[in-house]
Amino acid sequence: MSERLNKSTLWLQQHISHKQLVLLLSLFVGIFSALAAYVLKLFIHLIQYLISTYLIAEQHYWWYIICPMIGICIAALFVKYVVRDDISHGVTKILYAISQRKSIIKPHNMWSSMIGSGITIGFGGSVGAEAPIVLTGAAIGSNLAKLFHLDQKTMMLMIGCGAAGAIGGIFKAPIAGLVFTLEVLMIDLTMNSIAPLLISSVTATAIAYFTSGFTPMFELTTIESFTLQRIPLYLLLGVACGFVSLYFTRGMNWLEQHFKRIPNMWAKILIGGSVLGLLIYLFPPLYGEGYDVILSLFNDDPYYNIQYSPLAPLYSGTWFVIAYFVLVLILKIVASVATNGGGGVGGIFAPSLFMGALVGFILAYLLKAVGISVPVVNFTLVGMAGLMSGVMHAPLTGIFLIAELTGGYHLFMPLMIVAVVSYLTIMIFEPHSLYAMRLAQKGELLTHNKDRSVLTLLKMDNVLETDLRTVSPDMTLGQLVKVIADSKRNIFPVVDNKGELQGILLLDEVRNIMFQPRLYNRFTVAQLMNYPQTVLRHDMPMEKVMEIFEDTGAWNLPVVDDRKKYLGFVSKSKIFNSYRHVLVHFSEE
Repeated sequence: MSERLNKSTLWLQQHISHKQLVLLLSLFVGIFSALAAYVLKLFIHLIQYLISTYLIAEQHYWWYIICPMIGICIAALFVKYVVRDDISHGVTKILYAISQRKSIIKPHNMWSSMIGSGITIGFGGSVGAEAPIVLTGAAIGSNLAKLFHLDQKTMMLMIGCGAAGAIGGIFKAPIAGLVFTLEVLMIDLTMNSIAPLLISSVTATAIAYFTSGFTPMFELTTIESFTLQRIPLYLLLGVACGFVSLYFTRGMNWLEQHFKRIPNMWAKILIGGSVLGLLIYLFPPLYGEGYDVILSLFNDDPYYNIQYSPLAPLYSGTWFVIAYFVLVLILKIVASVATNGGGGVGGIFAPSLFMGALVGFILAYLLKAVGISVPVVNFTLVGMAGLMSGVMHAPLTGIFLIAELTGGYHLFMPLMIVAVVSYLTIMIFEPHSLYAMRLAQKGELLTHNKDRSVLTLLKMDNVLETDLRTVSPDMTLGQLVKVIADSKRNIFPVVDNKGELQGILLLDEVRNIMFQPRLYNRFTVAQLMNYPQTVLRHDMPMEKVMEIFEDTGAWNLPVVDDRKKYLGFVSKSKIFNSYRHVLVHFSEE
């Protein structure tokens, strides 16, 4: 089978041009990504149907509390014993693959995230299926490109095609799929990239229409028209979404760090499942993805989400509704982190949409409570765009996704106002999205800044020079002269018998005495060597390396590992040459 496949790929490469091959592959990536999205949704709905039919009856709502823990447990065991790899943080995994793994995504990601997230969400985990399916689509694109032995630049484009197809397929949002790839995955928009991305996104959306009809995910019929008088209120909503986005980003990151400190898998499952079960018991809207909750908010029916809570007897009108949903808003990130931190698999797409809808709904109710009449549906809708824009640092994605999800195209003005204001608000406090901040802290993030992106793509292994002759500290000047005679370099690392760097010796430092034989036994290398201005670590990002070169004014610096073992030298000229090579490669149209 593999031999026949290899022959087929070879035939295609010989009979069609590279550009035609890329366009053809983008079509198949879109098809496979849409089918993966459809299968995942079917899998989730099947589990939900089985649970609601066979476990939950009118008098057994406590199953809603137990099921999420069961799902977390099954997903954790699946990841540990079947996948044996970390499949959390799907979009971060894609960004890491692009910047650090030459756009290579492991083959198991074409199915593992679907199964893990399907189990987690089907059983009621408080996360979304979108990030896992984006990782699935990206993995499909990466592995198809690898099958045809395409270069790194094209593999990066195929990853973008997979992500665009996944968004288009799961949301029926072709434009959002395209702009998500450009804004979040930071794939550069060129004439050679726009066509494949569009083909994948449109193809996936067409298949989604074929499998599940033309109806948007949230079909709305009661949207009020935009009026200029409400612009200040939309500005207020944008600022609110920006601050809630900041809470979402920093709060989720802080909670995740605490969960990571729990060493035992079973302890994580128990703590995550218990916390999630308790939250769902008190606040049923936290169960599952929350899309049914968003629909009820669009229908201005808050009691639908409160009626099964033990707090329902306290229901007393507007202020109770506001207080209840403020608590749901605050606790949503706790429920999401408890789900993923406990061992479940899911993304932040759905939680960000959920919390955005709550921000808009709560602000609308607050304004109504003080006598300002506003359309609840409009605020709920644009709030979703505002929070997605802030959390993902992707205003265009927020605008087009919500317009396509709801059919609310005639609300582009408020969508743009809220999305842009939210983005500008969070940018004051947080320069990176939740997806990117983990990589940015390590210097492993590609950005739209060409200089930084090229430096990120450069690795220490690419610029490390190992052809320098090492000398030992106890070597005499006479022995050193013999080494110098056989060397083509003028720098000599001084390394002890353990392989640890002790210093460096420059030819210029000994040139005035190396031709005086009477001094050959008087001096040792330890007496002649100097200590380097600084030492580079092997895992240091290239952007940091260049900063050190600029600060020290050095042209050559030694590199050591974590145990201070000498590995080689890095020269500024070698970095410049490698930089130019990578820049030329990735700038070609």
